[in-house]
Amino acid sequence: MTSTEESNDIYRKELLFMLWAYDLEFFTIDYASKEYGFRKNHLADRIIYPLVNSGWLYKHFDKMTPANKMEDHLFREETKFNYRVRYALTQKARLMLQRFYNTLT
Repeated sequence: MTSTEESNDIYRKELLFMLWAYDLEFFTIDYASKEYGFRKNHLADRIIYPLVNSGWLYKHFDKMTPANKMEDHLFREETKFNYRVRYALTQKARLMLQRFYNTLT
């Protein structure tokens, strides 16, 4: 893993999290913290937000996302007061993870 980490300037904890999230279309911080086994604030502050700032994750659905798409109707019961931002891997992250998987074979 060290060559992938060094060539992409990421930490092992970030790489492992992205490997976990690879099969997900999107996720919330609440879901990730329960399934990944980290406290919500710890996961957000130390893994998710740095990955967003580095361009490895992005906000797939945000509070400001227009509501005229079919996917938005799936979240209809949520209001602006209880809405959870959905994060997803960027194309850059998916390509890096595919290269990592290829080195394993």
